[in-house]
Amino acid sequence: MSHFAIKPLVDAPGIRSALSELLVETVAGGGSVSFMHPLSPDDADAFWQDSLGAAARGERIVLGAFTGSDLIGTVTLLLKLPPNQPHRAEIAKMMTRVAHRHRGVATELMRAAEQLAIAHGRTLLVLDTAEEDGAAPLYERLGFQLTGIIPDYALKPHGGLTGTMIYWKRIGAAEV
Repeated sequence: MSHFAIKPLVDAPGIRSALSELLVETVAGGGSVSFMHPLSPDDADAFWQDSLGAAARGERIVLGAFTGSDLIGTVTLLLKLPPNQPHRAEIAKMMTRVAHRHRGVATELMRAAEQLAIAHGRTLLVLDTAEEDGAAPLYERLGFQLTGIIPDYALKPHGGLTGTMIYWKRIGAAEV
Protein backbone atom coordinates (compact mmCIF):
# COMPACT_ATOMS: atom_id res chain seq x y z
CA MET A 1 0.00 0.00 0.00
CA SER A 2 1.32 3.43 -0.95
CA HIS A 3 2.14 6.06 1.64
CA PHE A 4 0.99 8.91 -0.57
CA ALA A 5 -2.31 10.13 -1.99
CA ILE A 6 -3.01 10.89 -5.64
CA LYS A 7 -5.64 13.42 -6.66
CA PRO A 8 -6.56 15.72 -9.55
CA LEU A 9 -5.23 19.24 -9.07
CA VAL A 10 -6.94 22.60 -9.44
CA ASP A 11 -5.51 26.10 -9.38
CA ALA A 12 -5.76 26.52 -5.61
CA PRO A 13 -3.54 28.44 -3.18
CA GLY A 14 -0.23 26.66 -2.84
CA ILE A 15 -0.83 24.11 -5.62
CA ARG A 16 0.63 26.21 -8.43
CA SER A 17 3.55 27.19 -6.22
CA ALA A 18 4.29 23.55 -5.38
CA LEU A 19 4.00 22.52 -9.04
CA SER A 20 6.33 25.36 -10.02
CA GLU A 21 8.93 24.32 -7.44
CA LEU A 22 8.76 20.74 -8.74
CA LEU A 23 9.17 21.88 -12.35
CA VAL A 24 12.15 24.11 -11.51
CA GLU A 25 13.77 21.25 -9.53
CA THR A 26 13.18 18.78 -12.37
CA VAL A 27 14.69 21.05 -15.01
CA ALA A 28 17.66 21.93 -12.78
CA GLY A 29 18.27 18.20 -12.35
CA GLY A 30 18.35 17.65 -16.11
CA GLY A 31 14.77 16.49 -16.63
CA SER A 32 13.71 16.91 -20.24
CA VAL A 33 10.22 18.37 -19.77
CA SER A 34 10.25 21.10 -22.47
CA PHE A 35 12.19 23.76 -20.55
CA MET A 36 15.78 24.96 -20.36
CA HIS A 37 17.89 25.55 -17.24
CA PRO A 38 17.76 27.88 -15.46
CA LEU A 39 13.97 27.98 -15.41
CA SER A 40 12.62 31.01 -13.61
CA PRO A 41 9.88 30.55 -11.02
CA ASP A 42 7.77 33.07 -12.97
CA ASP A 43 8.03 31.01 -16.18
CA ALA A 44 7.20 27.83 -14.27
CA ASP A 45 4.20 29.54 -12.67
CA ALA A 46 2.97 30.79 -16.07
CA PHE A 47 3.18 27.24 -17.46
CA TRP A 48 1.15 25.81 -14.56
CA GLN A 49 -1.39 28.62 -14.72
CA ASP A 50 -2.03 27.70 -18.37
CA SER A 51 -2.02 23.97 -17.65
CA LEU A 52 -4.41 24.19 -14.70
CA GLY A 53 -6.63 26.50 -16.74
CA ALA A 54 -6.81 23.81 -19.43
CA ALA A 55 -7.66 21.29 -16.69
CA ALA A 56 -10.50 23.52 -15.48
CA ARG A 57 -11.85 23.48 -19.05
CA GLY A 58 -11.72 19.65 -19.14
CA GLU A 59 -8.94 19.56 -21.72
CA ARG A 60 -6.53 17.70 -19.45
CA ILE A 61 -6.17 16.27 -15.98
CA VAL A 62 -3.21 17.27 -13.83
CA LEU A 63 -2.62 14.70 -11.10
CA GLY A 64 -0.57 15.26 -7.98
CA ALA A 65 0.96 12.78 -5.53
CA PHE A 66 1.10 13.98 -1.93
CA THR A 67 2.63 12.96 1.37
CA GLY A 68 0.48 14.91 3.75
CA SER A 69 0.22 18.36 2.20
CA ASP A 70 3.55 18.07 0.33
CA LEU A 71 3.39 17.63 -3.45
CA ILE A 72 5.94 14.96 -4.37
CA GLY A 73 5.02 14.18 -7.98
CA THR A 74 2.77 15.01 -10.89
CA VAL A 75 1.67 13.76 -14.29
CA THR A 76 -0.66 15.28 -16.86
CA LEU A 77 -3.19 13.41 -18.97
CA LEU A 78 -3.92 15.34 -22.16
CA LEU A 79 -7.50 14.74 -23.31
CA LYS A 80 -8.11 17.50 -25.87
CA LEU A 81 -6.77 16.09 -29.11
CA PRO A 82 -7.80 16.59 -32.75
CA PRO A 83 -11.31 15.48 -33.79
CA ASN A 84 -9.98 12.36 -35.54
CA GLN A 85 -8.36 11.13 -32.29
CA PRO A 86 -11.16 10.94 -29.69
CA HIS A 87 -10.00 7.45 -28.69
CA ARG A 88 -6.59 8.43 -27.38
CA ALA A 89 -4.94 10.47 -24.65
CA GLU A 90 -1.38 11.57 -24.09
CA ILE A 91 0.80 11.40 -21.00
CA ALA A 92 2.90 14.50 -20.32
CA LYS A 93 5.02 16.17 -17.64
CA MET A 94 5.76 13.14 -15.45
CA MET A 95 7.86 14.47 -12.57
CA THR A 96 8.80 13.23 -9.10
CA ARG A 97 10.65 15.19 -6.43
CA VAL A 98 14.27 14.00 -6.28
CA ALA A 99 13.92 12.97 -2.62
CA HIS A 100 10.94 10.71 -3.48
CA ARG A 101 12.22 8.91 -6.58
CA HIS A 102 12.32 5.11 -6.75
CA ARG A 103 9.51 4.79 -4.20
CA GLY A 104 6.65 3.98 -6.56
CA VAL A 105 5.32 7.52 -6.94
CA ALA A 106 5.66 7.64 -10.74
CA THR A 107 4.21 4.14 -11.09
CA GLU A 108 1.12 5.07 -9.08
CA LEU A 109 0.70 8.35 -10.94
CA MET A 110 0.84 6.49 -14.26
CA ARG A 111 -1.68 3.88 -13.08
CA ALA A 112 -4.05 6.64 -11.94
CA ALA A 113 -3.67 8.46 -15.26
CA GLU A 114 -4.39 5.25 -17.15
CA GLN A 115 -7.56 4.62 -15.12
CA LEU A 116 -8.74 8.18 -15.76
CA ALA A 117 -8.06 7.76 -19.48
CA ILE A 118 -10.20 4.61 -19.49
CA ALA A 119 -12.94 6.43 -17.54
CA HIS A 120 -12.88 9.09 -20.28
CA GLY A 121 -13.40 6.45 -22.97
CA ARG A 122 -9.84 6.37 -24.23
CA THR A 123 -8.39 3.13 -25.59
CA LEU A 124 -4.88 4.27 -26.52
CA LEU A 125 -2.24 6.14 -24.52
CA VAL A 126 0.86 7.70 -26.07
CA LEU A 127 3.86 9.41 -24.55
CA ASP A 128 7.43 10.36 -25.25
CA THR A 129 10.53 10.46 -23.11
CA ALA A 130 14.10 11.57 -23.60
CA GLU A 131 16.46 8.95 -24.98
CA GLU A 132 19.09 10.02 -22.43
CA ASP A 133 18.08 9.93 -18.78
CA GLY A 134 14.38 9.51 -19.58
CA ALA A 135 11.87 7.20 -17.92
CA ALA A 136 11.87 4.45 -20.57
CA PRO A 137 12.37 1.61 -18.06
CA LEU A 138 9.33 2.78 -16.06
CA TYR A 139 7.12 3.01 -19.13
CA GLU A 140 8.23 -0.39 -20.41
CA ARG A 141 7.52 -1.98 -16.99
CA LEU A 142 4.00 -0.52 -17.27
CA GLY A 143 3.42 -2.19 -20.64
CA PHE A 144 4.15 0.67 -23.04
CA GLN A 145 5.55 -0.35 -26.42
CA LEU A 146 8.41 1.55 -28.07
CA THR A 147 7.47 2.78 -31.54
CA GLY A 148 10.84 4.31 -32.31
CA ILE A 149 13.39 6.97 -31.56
CA ILE A 150 13.64 10.36 -33.20
CA PRO A 151 17.29 11.49 -33.03
CA ASP A 152 18.22 15.02 -31.93
CA TYR A 153 14.59 15.82 -31.11
CA ALA A 154 15.11 18.40 -28.36
CA LEU A 155 17.69 20.25 -26.36
CA LYS A 156 18.55 18.88 -22.94
CA PRO A 157 17.95 21.39 -20.11
CA HIS A 158 21.69 22.04 -19.70
CA GLY A 159 22.44 21.99 -23.45
CA GLY A 160 23.15 19.40 -26.11
CA LEU A 161 20.66 17.39 -28.12
CA THR A 162 18.82 14.24 -27.13
CA GLY A 163 16.56 11.93 -29.05
CA THR A 164 13.02 11.18 -27.99
CA MET A 165 11.50 7.75 -27.58
CA ILE A 166 7.86 7.40 -28.66
CA TYR A 167 5.67 4.91 -26.75
CA TRP A 168 2.09 3.65 -26.95
CA LYS A 169 -0.20 1.37 -24.95
CA ARG A 170 -3.69 0.00 -25.61
CA ILE A 171 -5.93 0.38 -22.56
CA GLY A 172 -9.45 -0.40 -21.45
CA ALA A 173 -11.62 -2.33 -23.90
CA ALA A 174 -8.87 -2.26 -26.52
CA GLU A 175 -6.24 -3.68 -24.18
CA VAL A 176 -4.72 -6.88 -25.55
